[in-house]
Amino acid sequence: MTDIFTALADSTRRALLDELAERDGQTLFELCAKLATRHGISSSRQAITQHLGMLEAAGLVTTRRQGRYKFHHADFTPLRAISARWPIPQEDP
Repeated sequence: MTDIFTALADSTRRALLDELAERDGQTLFELCAKLATRHGISSSRQAITQHLGMLEAAGLVTTRRQGRYKFHHADFTPLRAISARWPIPQEDP
């Protein structure tokens, strides 16, 4: 679970997850373009690849190769484990 918190600690990685949550299955090129235009993040492709690698190691991103393209998909299952461990009580209306 420590990997999840480490992965979520970085604003660039959170922005990547936001983009994948909005539209799943994006390529590195698409993600780099959206980070630059929507979030003002102008990191190199190599840096974004490293961020995606950390998200993948934490189980928050999976990848699928199709031809020469690699598509990235969000997997929020590890976050469900966190909410199961520390449930948020329902507020009374």
